[in-house]
Amino acid sequence: MAAPAPEHTVEIADIARARVAVADVVRQTPVLPSLTLSERTGAEVVLKAENLQRTGSFKIRGALNKLAALGNRCARGVTAGSAGNHAWACAQAARSRGVRCEVFMPVEAPLSKVEGCRALGAVVHMGGASVDDCVALARARADEAGMAFVTRSTTPTSSPARGRSGSSCSRTSPTWQKWSCRSAAAG
Repeated sequence: MAAPAPEHTVEIADIARARVAVADVVRQTPVLPSLTLSERTGAEVVLKAENLQRTGSFKIRGALNKLAALGNRCARGVTAGSAGNHAWACAQAARSRGVRCEVFMPVEAPLSKVEGCRALGAVVHMGGASVDDCVALARARADEAGMAFVTRSTTPTSSPARGRSGSSCSRTSPTWQKWSCRSAAAG
């Protein structure tokens, strides 16, 4: 198991840069009330519908922000290892930026995710028994071909993109006294 990522404080300037990096691709998604969660908690609970993004998850935000942060370092392309959402997000981000993308997916990856990556122009390599195997293959390919590896975990470039999502929640309902932005990630 990998060591935890070092702590990184997300500043307002980081979120502002992420806003610019994702603006032309990311959809403005609604914040929807959850009656079930509201009843269980005794508080108003709403959910940001990031499943409405083209790739079905919030991960497009981090992938676009990472490509923006890489700048010319991704000119030869990017690689990623993932069973689905991260690979698909990298494929869309790369396509939108005109960058070559190769993704490494486990043999058990969902067909919808594999085909989604291919439809966006990514070269899909099937192999490895686990996501960790695929991450290792993607890192090796990046080193071999001079490509940039895009990690699937929380990094200084993915966290501000999530902060951007959270800041849109605060604008949607500015009268909230408390809000929490939680995003799940396999990394």
